Amino acid sequence: MISKEKMRLDVKWATRQRLQYIEVMAWYTGVVTRSDVAKAFGFSDPAATKDLKLYSDLAPGNLIYNHSVFGFVPSASFSAVFADLTPAVVLPIIAANLAVANGPYGAESIYGLLTASLPLPARLPSQQTLAQITRAIHGHRKLRVSYRSLSRRESGAARVLEPHTLVNTGLRWHVRAYSEDTCDFRDFVLSRMTEAQCLDMPAESGEQYDDDWVEQVSLKLAPHSGLDAAKRESLLLDYAASGDVIEVNVRRALLGYVLQRLNVDTTPDHGMNPNAYQLMLLNRDEIEPFAAWAFY
Repeated sequence: MISKEKMRLDVKWATRQRLQYIEVMAWYTGVVTRSDVAKAFGFSDPAATKDLKLYSDLAPGNLIYNHSVFGFVPSASFSAVFADLTPAVVLPIIAANLAVANGPYGAESIYGLLTASLPLPARLPSQQTLAQITRAIHGHRKLRVSYRSLSRRESGAARVLEPHTLVNTGLRWHVRAYSEDTCDFRDFVLSRMTEAQCLDMPAESGEQYDDDWVEQVSLKLAPHSGLDAAKRESLLLDYAASGDVIEVNVRRALLGYVLQRLNVDTTPDHGMNPNAYQLMLLNRDEIEPFAAWAFY
């Protein structure tokens, strides 16, 4: 007799995506219906019913049919089998309205949960430019770019890079790359690349040679001393601190961006407005050599 575990492992990828959606929908909205599955994947109702039955067969007892809502609700003993239900994974999925990429649901929310994001400028390169960058990364090849730096000395200059990683700071995308011009690893903002050409020349460097990328440092943060005790306690809860210090392990190359995103007071005397900079940096001497540009 084939075990449930063996049956779960044998589920095909496309089917597994639908079973993951069923779990996310059931757990985070409290109910999943046949019409939910049909809408999310562009299926007929009978096909959606088949998926719900398969889920019940592979995860017996997880969902219970509730006649009052015409759908399945999580049981008291519900335990995820197919999906990662941690908030860090699920919230971006809900915000992007994704069951699977390029699904048939269009602008209609497939989870029935309203989300909003800041209307920030896109700051992205052209499709053609991005393709040349990603091909160079994937093929471990050199990349020639025309780059509009904020430095007048370098602005508009053509240069040859050896890119290894795309980075999303939350405000912009950049590529981490070795620059043949300066003989070091730097960050190059994608939207400042006006032209790019993936060269038929192998890159001689890689992330393993980028010390600031490989090495990590622990940021030690604390609620700003200018806040009252109740607010400091709330912030420790907010950041899930185990004690009075919030520790974040960060690649040295990303330290400045994390400090910016978290609005950390990096001044020696922690003299910034605590309502705008709710966190303060405790290990400034250790961090500053790697992210001096982000310090006040």
